[in-house]
Amino acid sequence: MRKLVYYVAVSIDGYIAGPGGEVDFYPVSDDMAAWMNERYPEVIPTHIRAHVGLSDALNKRFDTLVMGLGTYQPALDIGISSPYAHLRQYVVSSTLEKIDDPSVELVPGDPTALVRALKAEPAGKDIYLAGGGKLAGSLLPEIDELIVKWYPVVAGAGIPAFQGGFDPTLFRPTERESFDNGAQVTWFQR
Repeated sequence: MRKLVYYVAVSIDGYIAGPGGEVDFYPVSDDMAAWMNERYPEVIPTHIRAHVGLSDALNKRFDTLVMGLGTYQPALDIGISSPYAHLRQYVVSSTLEKIDDPSVELVPGDPTALVRALKAEPAGKDIYLAGGGKLAGSLLPEIDELIVKWYPVVAGAGIPAFQGGFDPTLFRPTERESFDNGAQVTWFQR
């Protein structure tokens, strides 16, 4: 069965972005960027891939992406309607009326049924949950694995990694990698 994997960057205080969606405060080093690009090339948006030498990179871990409007909107703001053209793309939003790009599917309601159907497909790679925190909170019961890129910075405010009600959910750490910028990546299994 395919897994739903929340691959996410977080600050020490648990934020995935600043109050205005800022993510440029994460101290990414060349060493860490090279490692991420090699291990998970498909999480790099299509329009950036050529700039980091990933034009022809194959999808290693994921073939499908589920994201909220907050993750999709920055691409729309720069005129890109299919930010991950190398993946099947689903945008979960109750406020977006339509998506004009046929390669991106709008999911206007509860994403749980979608995720369960994707997980039940007989073949394919895992499903990349790209964010944001509200979507991750609503899909917490369906998340099979977390890949948390933890950065040594306090944001102070912003978008939390999970937003929703109190729902303690145990995960077990299975692997950890450290980098020269003080950041760590930790893998957690449900």
